[in-house]
Amino acid sequence: MDQPLIIGFISDLMFATRIEQAASLQGFRLRWIEGVETIDPQALPQPDRQQKISFQQAGEALSGTQVHLMEILTREHPALLIFDLGNTQVPWRTWLPLLKSDPATRRVPVVCYGAHVDKTSLVHAQRSGADAVLARSKFAASLPEILAKYVRIPDNTALEAACQVQLSPLAVRGLEEFNRGEYFKAHETLEEAWNADDSAARELYRAILQVAVAYLQIERGNYPGAIKMFWRLRQWIDPLPAVCRGVNVEQLRQDADRVYTALKSAGAEGISNFDRGLFKPVIFHLMESRGDVSRAVEG
Repeated sequence: MDQPLIIGFISDLMFATRIEQAASLQGFRLRWIEGVETIDPQALPQPDRQQKISFQQAGEALSGTQVHLMEILTREHPALLIFDLGNTQVPWRTWLPLLKSDPATRRVPVVCYGAHVDKTSLVHAQRSGADAVLARSKFAASLPEILAKYVRIPDNTALEAACQVQLSPLAVRGLEEFNRGEYFKAHETLEEAWNADDSAARELYRAILQVAVAYLQIERGNYPGAIKMFWRLRQWIDPLPAVCRGVNVEQLRQDADRVYTALKSAGAEGISNFDRGLFKPVIFHLMESRGDVSRAVEG
């Protein structure tokens, strides 16, 4: 099992070492993003031109370096983000409200720390949606407790167990609609199946319905909408095992990623001619028990 990942937007390497020591003791991995050039080599730090955006505006603010940021965070699935509010090489005033409002990243816990005299930054981080905002001294003194409290650790055991259960009839109907290319219907049906399930594996249905929405956005020519759906999808599909409830999740992951890669290559100007032959059906099997006999039905 992979160790939970903490991403720190921190340029003070001496302080970063203290965080790394505390994280290592609890079995966490660290990645440092010291400045915008860490994720986008073509970007130049512009600390004096940080744009303060509101929580409501954040969803419309995807461009340039922010796209690189979203790629990293949705691919790597951090269990915690830490922002040093004194790091002038990171435009946290722009990034933080974006990350805490976008459906692809808003579930990721965020802890911020800064100088206790910098009230403006501390308040702004809090209003931008950070889960915890602390003075630097308090953060340093309470590192083990803070990591234990805020690092999000998934329950993979519960997920594996829930994946052994049969697909619900609603889910089967949704998969059949998906495989007929009826993506809007599939979304509606699978959302109903998701709402009716209270187990850890319900996210299987959410993952598939979001693939359906991404494909639907491509059909409608909505390039940014499709890109954002693929980002949002990853948090639900990536934690799933290769097979869940008879669904070949690994194949679906590969198919969806292939479409995403082709979409990025085509760009907004090429979406009208996108090759929809890349939209592959979901492969699944139903096990119907009849006495001592089990029959596999391939969807």
